[in-house]
Amino acid sequence: MKPLKTVAIVGVGLIGGSIGLALRERKLAERVIGIGRRQESLRIARRVGAVTNTTVDLDKGVAEAELVVVCTPVGRIVEDVRKAAEHCPEGILITDAGSTKQDLVVALDGDLPRGCRFLGSHPLAGSEKTGPAFAAADLFEGRVAILTPTKNTRAEDFDFLEQFWQALGSVVVQMTPEEHDKALAVTSHLPHVAAAALAGLIPEKFFRLVGSGMLDTTRIAAGDPELWLQIFIHNRENVLSALEQYGSRLSALHAALRDGDAEEILKILTLAKKNRDALGS
Repeated sequence: MKPLKTVAIVGVGLIGGSIGLALRERKLAERVIGIGRRQESLRIARRVGAVTNTTVDLDKGVAEAELVVVCTPVGRIVEDVRKAAEHCPEGILITDAGSTKQDLVVALDGDLPRGCRFLGSHPLAGSEKTGPAFAAADLFEGRVAILTPTKNTRAEDFDFLEQFWQALGSVVVQMTPEEHDKALAVTSHLPHVAAAALAGLIPEKFFRLVGSGMLDTTRIAAGDPELWLQIFIHNRENVLSALEQYGSRLSALHAALRDGDAEEILKILTLAKKNRDALGS
């Protein structure tokens, strides 16, 4: 990818900060403008080297951008994209890093002022930790980044963002917004539901008895509750469908245990091991 002069990142947390670090380490942008709401977070982003400049004024932050990447929580992305389109150079491409896509695309596709365009992105990378202090330049290395074009998407915009994410180390996959949200409900959002339910089940008197199995299984439950609330609300129908499928699996295991059906229990556990082994580390 040809290096850019200025990239504006709206929301310089873990993902936004990691994009900035990757851009700077790989010399893919001369300037990385970090835009946020809190000076404290922006100071950390500067200190770790994720950005070259910072501002709490989105209007000024995007004024010279050649690309705008919105990395705010999904509940704010539509507003932030629209505001960026009003103040960045005319005809600029804007993308995001949100965990849901259908609602965002419906609101933004082909409907931005001044010739600006939106093409949704979702890098499948992250952590239960938040904030620029945990950003890493190699966060996207070998990870999938999903692009969700529509019939309104220009081929050159798709090609540009494909090269952008590949330059950060990602493997790019194309999906429709609808396909994305159905898939992520199963592979990302449901696991958080399960981890949250399991973590909430542990009585305080058992905390000292928790081992690595419980810690590994519930790690993602430590994620930001407000951020995950927004994800669940935006992808509610798909998460409900995934929960129904998960409930059927649990009911089958429950019935097998109740009936002492060792053969069925082994069948369920064997399939689970086969699928998990296929996922790798």
